[in-house]
Amino acid sequence: MQLKTKTKLFTAVDNDAREAAPNTLISPLCVGLPGTLPVLNEKAVELAIRAGLALQSKIARYSKFDRKHYFYPDSPLGYQITQFDQPTILSGTVTAPLSADITVTVRVHHAHLEADAGKSTHPAGKDYSLVDLNRVGTPLIEIVSEPDMHSAEEAKAYARELYLLMKYADVSEANMYYGNMRFDVNVSISANDTLGTRTETKNLNSFRAVEKAVEFEIDRQTKELEKGNLIVQETRGWDDAKQVTVSQRSKEDAHDYRYFPDPDLPPLVIEDEVVKQIAESMPTMPGALRAKFAELGLDYRQAEALLEEPSVALELRRLMDAHDAKTAKTIANWISGELTRLVADGIVSYEQIISRTAALVDVCAMMDGAQLSSTAAKDLLQEVVLSECSPLEIATARNVLQVSDTAELEMIVQEVVSNNQKVADDIRAGEFKAIGYLVGQVMKNSGGKANPGVVQEIIKKILGV
Repeated sequence: MQLKTKTKLFTAVDNDAREAAPNTLISPLCVGLPGTLPVLNEKAVELAIRAGLALQSKIARYSKFDRKHYFYPDSPLGYQITQFDQPTILSGTVTAPLSADITVTVRVHHAHLEADAGKSTHPAGKDYSLVDLNRVGTPLIEIVSEPDMHSAEEAKAYARELYLLMKYADVSEANMYYGNMRFDVNVSISANDTLGTRTETKNLNSFRAVEKAVEFEIDRQTKELEKGNLIVQETRGWDDAKQVTVSQRSKEDAHDYRYFPDPDLPPLVIEDEVVKQIAESMPTMPGALRAKFAELGLDYRQAEALLEEPSVALELRRLMDAHDAKTAKTIANWISGELTRLVADGIVSYEQIISRTAALVDVCAMMDGAQLSSTAAKDLLQEVVLSECSPLEIATARNVLQVSDTAELEMIVQEVVSNNQKVADDIRAGEFKAIGYLVGQVMKNSGGKANPGVVQEIIKKILGV
């Protein structure tokens, strides 16, 4: 996972390579020039601590950086600066939902800081490869999990929860399209409690890819073992077009990398007070928000959809504290329904919605005060979000304010009753469901502006029921 720092992990070079031309965001350290020295990015350490707290992990007071040696064209130094045996983020726990009442709990072994390598591309039909060093030195956190998942569904749920945790902790853009977050999936098959030989499928860039890669590997390895073949420990890639994993190279063990402490970087010492200060700045996390949304009566799917946008979910949490549950739930329903559709159509943005939540609260108050029907309120949402006018001004201009004037409504009701004598007689005879028909006729005659509750009371009064 890429940290959202302004500059790289060990050098003052722009960390955003998304639209940059190849080999333009580099420094002497990035290209491995002799005599260049790394300087640790303090912001990266702060974000690592935030990530660790999101994982419910202990933050190591003392950690260090190591050199992981391997040769590859996209790594000019000949080694990667990482953390081996003394990482900054120690053991933790992540609980991910599978449904409204089923979860999977995955232990985090550790998470370590490291600098990314470059990118090699292999043009189709050419006999050469190209190397782009823009990503060399990009700050990463690699989260290493314990083998606590036993299905593709659990792996997918865990991957999504990691994504949400890092988004809410505000440590990464977590944009999988741009490679801010990728997943490496280890799969092994065993008939007992002893783990089998594992394969690692690398660089999966979607939750669906995680699920499908795990499903394929489980099936492939099961068939190999049933044939009496051995599973080869190897690195595999995911072919999304064919929905299969493919062998890439044999998998190295730790001793193959010749780890040793980086002599150019001193040990990292993090004071307890620093961790405490960062912990106090952490927002409400997804698990706590799920509990709050459940209290509000939102269903599981609706709550999970709202959690996809941290700014929206946290604003709803604020509304729950500032207003009554009915108001908060109404706005939650609007956001997950009509307003999300407007966002999908590119008409409004979530930022605009959040900036106008006070106006949405006013719309709720107008509904509670019988000034607006629920239908009229929904029809006003787009204009309420996009306009700087008050909801009352908008409703007045649109001529949708409900009529509650009894004198005016009595005249309309009298006319409707006169034109529907059979229905009126049925109501007098005890067919009270028929009142709905008369209410509907009054609403039609009033252009939809009559207050249905007031109308019903007037009908009962006139019919003497």
